[in-house]
Amino acid sequence: MRKLKLKELGRISVTDFKNKEKLPVVPVMDNIRSAMNVGSFFRTADAFALEKICICGISATPPHKEINKTAIGATDSVEWKYYKSTRECIIELKNAGYIIIGIEQTDKSVMLNDFIPEKNKKYALIFGNEVSGISDDILDLLEIALEIPQFGTKHSFNVAVSGGIVLWHYNLYMR
Repeated sequence: MRKLKLKELGRISVTDFKNKEKLPVVPVMDNIRSAMNVGSFFRTADAFALEKICICGISATPPHKEINKTAIGATDSVEWKYYKSTRECIIELKNAGYIIIGIEQTDKSVMLNDFIPEKNKKYALIFGNEVSGISDDILDLLEIALEIPQFGTKHSFNVAVSGGIVLWHYNLYMR
């Protein structure tokens, strides 16, 4: 066994990526404090060829040194839009036909492993602040809350890790 060299991976160009059909999944960052977490979402969105990213509130936006550290160029390939208010973003996505899903622990959460996203539907996935989770003022806009099963002593994953887990799940079932 040997590791493949970058040229052996057969990656497409940024131009080809922009013209490629995308998975109709949009991660929405609701007041993410860490620019590195935002950068991780860019990299994950590129890896799974997601439609775009929505960045809201206090979340950092490109160009930003810490986003670039973790995005490693994905800010050039992935479409993104900034919204001052997460609520405004969600309403716009809902009006465009997206199913609004929060990644949050609530009294009505559905476990991620019990949820199968449907092909040919559009999803907006809301990821909340690293300390306080999804903003209380948008909970009424969620159609579903998904929770990632956990078995240890901690009560949550890092938001970028949650993004990777949930977006892999969507990629698995929607491709």
